[in-house]
Amino acid sequence: MTLKEQQRQSRVVWFEIPAKDLARATAFYEEILQIKMVPHQGVGAKMNIFPYAEPAISGAVIEAEGAEPGRGTVVYLNADPSLDAVLGRVEAAGGTIVLGRTELPPGMGVFAQFRDTEGNVTGIHAIS
Repeated sequence: MTLKEQQRQSRVVWFEIPAKDLARATAFYEEILQIKMVPHQGVGAKMNIFPYAEPAISGAVIEAEGAEPGRGTVVYLNADPSLDAVLGRVEAAGGTIVLGRTELPPGMGVFAQFRDTEGNVTGIHAIS
């Protein structure tokens, strides 16, 4: 199995820790983990990414509308080969779509978020 095939088999692909004060939250994680986070301007969000080496799963501390601290971390699950197919099954399974299909920069894929039957917000991501 190739590396790309192995990555597509992974179910967890990304996580986001919401912050009201990105600088304060970043300083906290950098201090406790003794790391340097990487600043990034995401789609409608400011974030600082946890350092990683390819291939890896990583995530970020994120400041964005709708990202509310205290509600928990948003985990993104792999929706390959079709984000649209997974998103299309959410409501029939009892969930609600929170953020529809959102395009990332070229080569990074697409993502969406939904609320599950228990009230948890979960993300999905697909490269294709």
